[in-house]
Amino acid sequence: MSTARLTGKVAIVTGSGRGIGLAIAQRFAREGAKVVVADIREDNARAAAEGIESELGAGTAIAVGADVGLAADVDRMVTATTTAFGTVDVLVNNAADTSGQKHFFEADERWWDDILRSNLKSQYLCIDRVARIMAAQRSGSIINLSSGGATRSHRGMIAYDASKGGVEALTRSTALELAPYGVRVNTIVPGLIATGPDEPEWSLQRRDRTVPLGRGGTAEDLAGPAVFLASEDAAYVTGSKLVVDGGVLVQQRSPQVDTLRPEDYPDVPPGPR
Repeated sequence: MSTARLTGKVAIVTGSGRGIGLAIAQRFAREGAKVVVADIREDNARAAAEGIESELGAGTAIAVGADVGLAADVDRMVTATTTAFGTVDVLVNNAADTSGQKHFFEADERWWDDILRSNLKSQYLCIDRVARIMAAQRSGSIINLSSGGATRSHRGMIAYDASKGGVEALTRSTALELAPYGVRVNTIVPGLIATGPDEPEWSLQRRDRTVPLGRGGTAEDLAGPAVFLASEDAAYVTGSKLVVDGGVLVQQRSPQVDTLRPEDYPDVPPGPR
């Protein structure tokens, strides 16, 4: 689906060589945006950008290899963007490190620092660089990717959850700081999203049983909400959190252990009583 809502916009999507970032970059391009595909793996970024150009034509995307936890790489990414397309209208802070599960007693300072640098400092660095461009033109949309771990807890992921809690605080604070300059900052909270072809079927089925809507999410499920927040349809939306999780976070208990399970719900009645 395309509604051309981003025609004329220039968007940077970090971590967009695969998964959620790739789906957002592809959808942005289909909506008319010029897209910068940034990824720590330059080969993935190149392949993604080439795929977008193959579908939509030359000049619709460029690839940048960048570790956005490093200020020099962020500077290089933004310079490449303005050189190619002149400005930055949209930033999607998607890049994150979701690996390295460790119990609290097995963790160490280096592990903590690496996760916080990849997931939180990276978003600060990218916002710091592009917000100055956006403020000068008195318009811009920044979209930070958070997680249910910002308000709930994953076992073995204390650094990840702490980083995502920081992302949501960063969103609120920068939304307040940048609002007078016409720059909006919002957060998307993905749910249980399958982002790789190698996830085993039994894992997907177990995940799906936890979701009230009855299925796990896909990367493409995040693309539409990102288009909304990037577009003028969200011109009066800033400092907000958009949860895209099929209803997972509204539950008190998972369906498997609830007192009334979905499989015990009554059939749909034929009509009004």
